[in-house]
Amino acid sequence: MRTHSKHVLMCTGSRCTQDGKQGEAMFKKLGEKIDSRPELKVKRTRSNCFAVCKNGPILVIYPEGVWYSCTDESVLERIVEEHLQGGNEVSEHIIHRLGVGDV
Repeated sequence: MRTHSKHVLMCTGSRCTQDGKQGEAMFKKLGEKIDSRPELKVKRTRSNCFAVCKNGPILVIYPEGVWYSCTDESVLERIVEEHLQGGNEVSEHIIHRLGVGDV
């Protein structure tokens, strides 16, 4: 396992997007974006379901505990660039925060 300081989980289940196809495609794109930035110390894991099922796929970043609605590749790029690389949350796409609830 690679050394990491953040863990990103993404729903690829069939309830967020039709048959999970969009979630799986976004998960693959996430891997490409992380791998193209070797300075990032990020581990990614696919999840079958977060039981939210709204505006998916859902992407969760720990240790921050920030849950995003990651509806297309432009949102994914912003999350990778701004949050994972820059350390700044993409507030307009946050749907839940650990310890706070839905936002």
